[in-house]
Amino acid sequence: MSGNEAISIGDVRAYLLLLQDRICAALEAEDGEATFREDAWTREPDDGRSGQQGSRQPVSGGGGRTRVMRKGVLFEQAGVNFSHVTGARLPPSATAARPELAGRRFEALGVSLVIHPENPHIPTSHANVRFFVAEKEGAPSVWWFGGGYDLTPYYPVLEDVVGWHRAARTACQPFGEDVYPRLKSWCDRYFYLKHRAEPRGVGGLFFDDLNEWGFERCFEFLRAVGDSYLEAYLPIVRRRKARSWTRRQREFQLYRRGRYVEFNLVYDRGTLFGLQSGGRTESILMSLPPLVAWRYDWKPEPGSEESVLYDYLEPRDWLAEADADSS
Repeated sequence: MSGNEAISIGDVRAYLLLLQDRICAALEAEDGEATFREDAWTREPDDGRSGQQGSRQPVSGGGGRTRVMRKGVLFEQAGVNFSHVTGARLPPSATAARPELAGRRFEALGVSLVIHPENPHIPTSHANVRFFVAEKEGAPSVWWFGGGYDLTPYYPVLEDVVGWHRAARTACQPFGEDVYPRLKSWCDRYFYLKHRAEPRGVGGLFFDDLNEWGFERCFEFLRAVGDSYLEAYLPIVRRRKARSWTRRQREFQLYRRGRYVEFNLVYDRGTLFGLQSGGRTESILMSLPPLVAWRYDWKPEPGSEESVLYDYLEPRDWLAEADADSS
């Protein structure tokens, strides 16, 4: 969508700041002990020496609020970031699928979060909602929304996975019966480690380049997704937080966190966009877990509780299966 349609960056910004506040307050209340440390940051334009090496990607203005919780009762590390930045040229990660936008100046704002619980029975979760505007002299501006959320369990429970996807479907339903299955499938394809030939987790929602409904309707959908994240995740935390765990389970969690790191550093568009656009490195890499482990050519023992995860790492229609089982 482009041209003369009225958009309100101020309204998007106000919603995102409120969303960050709400999610941080809810996570602090759930943890019961740890609180978020906030770093409010700004960046100044430079001559292009920052950004992707060799590209002379110029860094323009903007800033954000980085909030990180560490060593909580439940959450080993949780990061909930807001950023609102401008740039003279969209970086390659933002134009790979839309080369016609290469060279445009941009404005981007969003909230991105990653939650790494200590208890291996509580899944890691990620969410992001964002808004972009790309402009060029003599051409109409182009804007779009993107975002979604996904779940990465270590010792998965079907009830949790189905509940997560039901919350996602409920958020999507007012916008069309085809929206949830389409964005669920997109999420399955996006959060996939090609070099491992496996998904990162059990999926959720993913969307990008959303503008076909007009600004107000697209913004309404962004809010529906953002508002449903806590409704999807907190019930899982509450069901699993009292479960005890063993050293073996903790070691498996750290091993599987390695997959999370691999995806974020090799494939994730948000990480690549931030680094290529000269973003704040500490804020970008807060998505990585504080502890992680790799094991050479390790495989779970057949029939072990660790092997159960691999039965879940196949794209499935979780809700159709659950509905069939209950009928």
